[in-house]
Amino acid sequence: MPRRCFLSAKIHGATITCAKLEYHGSLSIDTELLKAAGILPFEQVDVYNLDNGERLTTYAIPGGPGEICLNGAAAHKGEVGQRVIIATYQWVEESEATTREPHVVITDQNNGIAEIIDYKISLGL
Repeated sequence: MPRRCFLSAKIHGATITCAKLEYHGSLSIDTELLKAAGILPFEQVDVYNLDNGERLTTYAIPGGPGEICLNGAAAHKGEVGQRVIIATYQWVEESEATTREPHVVITDQNNGIAEIIDYKISLGL
């Protein structure tokens, strides 16, 4: 049976709080944001920089309150104060496609949770 890739979780508009080049690599994310979005530690994430258009793929690790930190080589892809979208995707059987409910966390200017949206996938586009 065919499989399709769908958005699973997204943290939208988070602000980069630090960039550490001399780190083993990954993206540190506030644990409350991880929980709200349903992103697990060491899960693959795509990061889209809203301010400069840079994109990268890495993995999430738990960070401190309000933290969004580009670590290792990812530190070259953004600067403190720039905003990013962090997304995960999931491959599902086509028969499961309409049962997906992506979790989207909209952040405020301090990387707190401003809104959580659970989308329903509809064929009635």
